[in-house]
Amino acid sequence: MQLFYNPTIDEATTSFSFDKEESKHIIKVLRKKDSDILHVTNGLGLLFKTEITLASDNKCTVQILSFEKTEVPKYKLHLAVAPTKMNDRYEWFLEKAAEIGIHEITPIFCDRSERKVINIERFEKIILSAMKQCNQMFLPKLNPAISLKEFLKIEQTGTLLIAHCEETNKKSLKSVVIPNTDYTILIGPEGDFSSKEIELALENNYIPVSLGETRLRTETAAVVACHSVVFTNED
Repeated sequence: MQLFYNPTIDEATTSFSFDKEESKHIIKVLRKKDSDILHVTNGLGLLFKTEITLASDNKCTVQILSFEKTEVPKYKLHLAVAPTKMNDRYEWFLEKAAEIGIHEITPIFCDRSERKVINIERFEKIILSAMKQCNQMFLPKLNPAISLKEFLKIEQTGTLLIAHCEETNKKSLKSVVIPNTDYTILIGPEGDFSSKEIELALENNYIPVSLGETRLRTETAAVVACHSVVFTNED
């Protein structure tokens, strides 16, 4: 199934038009025509079956024939991950996390972060593309970048975890994660969190965890954490 996206539609919508860019892709690239069927999600768990009523590359219009609801996950995974020095590595993480089924992502700037500027619009496009590619019905939420210090001031839901590399007493992530539970997991930059940041996280009730025996890159650690939680919640 080829999936399209429109965030403005809901159960009450009867018809709508794609924007010019998406319309051009549908008509000129995919060569869709009147009466062709398109499947569309609003990123909020609804899948719509639609029929093209106006095959215009400026304003492709469809009529909604039916829709179905995807069951809301019984858990929520929020990863707060420091941007990597090489931007393409962070983009790889965003793509894979969206494919796997993450729910929320926050880029965090840390003491040892080498990248302090990100392109949030590009990140959003990568996440959206991955969602459509994998036929996900929920679009992961991407929050604005924030410092770790400020992030720790925001109340988070569920179990709070921090994955770091210091030789301290840590639990393995696989021993902590259980089904149907919300998790917020902190992943640091190249060079890891500073000792002061780890102490601050612990003061804010974050539990230190290990992601395995080997030292992982930031983006690898984030994908491992994401998959571990999602896999644990699979039926």
